Amino acid sequence: MAGVSRLQYSNESRLIRVMCSGRVDLSFVLKAFSNGVDGVFIGGCILNECNYITHGNYHALNMALLTKKLMEHIGLNPERLKIKFMSSGEGNIFAEVMNEFSKEVKEIGPLGKSEGLDENELKTKLAELTKLVPYIKVVNREKLASRFAKKEDHYNLFTTEDIDTMLRDVPSYYIDPSKCQACTSCARRCP
Repeated sequence: MAGVSRLQYSNESRLIRVMCSGRVDLSFVLKAFSNGVDGVFIGGCILNECNYITHGNYHALNMALLTKKLMEHIGLNPERLKIKFMSSGEGNIFAEVMNEFSKEVKEIGPLGKSEGLDENELKTKLAELTKLVPYIKVVNREKLASRFAKKEDHYNLFTTEDIDTMLRDVPSYYIDPSKCQACTSCARRCP
């Protein structure tokens, strides 16, 4: 609606349209940051007003909150990721939010530099986190699917301690030779 109404908003943003905000995956956000994007904005339908029965906007909210905690864990400013819910007919709000977010990201500064992270160190941390996305999604599948009556309840879903524990207790791919049955199921699962 913002484009049709000829509303002006920051031209530094690149829009990627998806059918539902719930289709935005954790790996997409991490890939954007790996490619050097300074900020990621996710816009979705107003909570409880989803066009689909899946209510993917709740999944998007939970995924964004999880991603912010993961960003904190690796030393990135979580304010580089923003999620906002609005109606598709609210082009004026979209334009305002995009301008505001662009301004916030400019104030934060270039990715990694304002956080004091070396470019290679940041890429390594993001690559390690990206490899863990399937594990992170499996471990948090119930939390990611949660729908609370109050939006504020979602903000308490992921704690720093939960993230530390999850990333510390990553399962090992070591196979004890004395217990191996030569079924090769491990080889079929390995990427």
